[in-house]
This record gives sequence, C-alpha cells and structure tokens, in this order.
Amino acid sequence: MKQLLTFLAAALFSLCACASGHGTPADALALVNKTAAYLADQGPAKTFFEASNPKGRFIHRDLYIVIYDEHGKVMAHGAIPRLVGLNVYNYRDEDDKYFVREILDKASKGQQGPVDYKWVHPTTQQMHAKSAWFRQVGQYIITCGTYK
Repeated sequence: MKQLLTFLAAALFSLCACASGHGTPADALALVNKTAAYLADQGPAKTFFEASNPKGRFIHRDLYIVIYDEHGKVMAHGAIPRLVGLNVYNYRDEDDKYFVREILDKASKGQQGPVDYKWVHPTTQQMHAKSAWFRQVGQYIITCGTYK
C-alpha cells in the first residue's frame, strides 16, 4: 500500500510539473533536433537569429536553445540574447562547475547529455537545477536544458 501511495504521489507530481509548463528531456532533445534540421536547411546566420528570438520557433514552454561554437563562444541564446558573442567556456555555476566545458567535451564525443548544473530559470529568475541536452552539428553545439 505504501508503494502504491508513493507511486501515485510521484505520478501526480509529474502531471503537475507538465501542466505547469516545464519541458521534459524528450522535449529538449526534440527541440535540439528541430534546430539542427533548421541549421542544415537555412544555414548558421538564419538559425542563430531565430534561436536568439525569445518569441521564435525554438521556444517551447520553459525550453530555449543555446548554440555554442567548439570553443565556447555563444552564437545564439534564446533566453539571454546579450550573451551572444561572448566566450563562456570558463563559466561556472554556483557550485563552481565548469558546465560549458563539460557540454562541449561530451558533444565532441558524440554524446547528447545530460550535463547537470544550476542556472537561473527564465520565468522565475530563481536559481534551479538544470540538465542540458545537446548535439554537435559541424562546428556548432546546439543545447537545450530542462529545469528540475
């Protein structure tokens, strides 16, 4: 009985999380793949512009796209466009974790995530745990993170 109650509580929590507008890891990977297809079809300039548009096609719930070059330069950022052009290779989260380095390293090995770190939620402006999902396409790493 206790296991059933735990399961029902977890299921209810999951439903509430989805209803509240949180994207899932599957949503994040789908958005990364959608961006990769757009990049292949439209090229970097149009993709970077569209991915940096906070009301653009690469926004879903609380998910947005960030695109880095292989050295950690931000080419597009769906939540904080002012980061475009900055090299964030050495950025650390509040736990001193070099999360961008880890994303770039794993992407260069063909991995797609996750990389866990802490980042400010775009809606609440509060620090939250986050998992990044990503894919390398040529010289660019397309990322999308889910907030926990």
